[in-house]
Amino acid sequence: MSTTPSSELAELVAPLRERAGTSAILCDVDGTLAPIVDDPAAASVPESTRDALRGVARHYGLVACVTGRPALEARLIVGVEEIAYAGNHGLELLEPGSSAARLDPAVGDRLSAAADFVGGLGALELAELGLRIEDKGPIQAIHWRGAPDEDAAARRARELADEAERIELVPRWGRKVLELRPTPGVDKGTVATRLVEDAGCSAALFGGDDLTDLDAFAALRSLRARGRLERTVCLGVASEEAPDRLWDESDAIVAGTEGFAWVLRLLVGGEPRES
Repeated sequence: MSTTPSSELAELVAPLRERAGTSAILCDVDGTLAPIVDDPAAASVPESTRDALRGVARHYGLVACVTGRPALEARLIVGVEEIAYAGNHGLELLEPGSSAARLDPAVGDRLSAAADFVGGLGALELAELGLRIEDKGPIQAIHWRGAPDEDAAARRARELADEAERIELVPRWGRKVLELRPTPGVDKGTVATRLVEDAGCSAALFGGDDLTDLDAFAALRSLRARGRLERTVCLGVASEEAPDRLWDESDAIVAGTEGFAWVLRLLVGGEPRES
């Protein structure tokens, strides 16, 4: 599937450049700022992208990363302290310069519900299938990228999702990962809404590459439909593993993390390149 020509992208973001002080720039981390890698712990944001993000932070009313990673971990990977980080799909918020993230009150007494579930799984079976547990605090992620038989690992992940639902955990799917969340009603869309409304923005862009980012796309469009935003841009970041829905639900598509970094530079005055 093709990406959006550079000239069209420039036209799409021009209204945000014109009202930068009241515009929000929100984005995912993995697959958007940081290239996807087999080991999530090895992810990093290129220095040129980091510099571009800092430039955006100096000009725009709100800049934030909205990610499935814990907020403090996301800030360490991105390396830009001047912006906010909504971690664990909105379950926690790390304000610029803060040393600790605030947990969403919706978590309530279910802080350890997902960890208790995965703690009761057979470690040997998971290891043999190549299923790896990532402890993200209130959220537990089950990865199978690079498993000996990824299809078999994915089938077991689907069974685990069904088991988790029976004890009122919320399964959400990403690229070769199943996340188990402790409570419904909090996602990238709800936190994007809160951030944009609290900042009083009149326009907003969200960049993302996976299914969970579509919650934020829908939320921004809902704000626009209700007259709370005048302009929205939902920007998909293409990859070989990107879901088909990303093309269906994006206003424009850029070519990978390098394409998104170019948009960041464009937002602060970079010139359109030839397509």
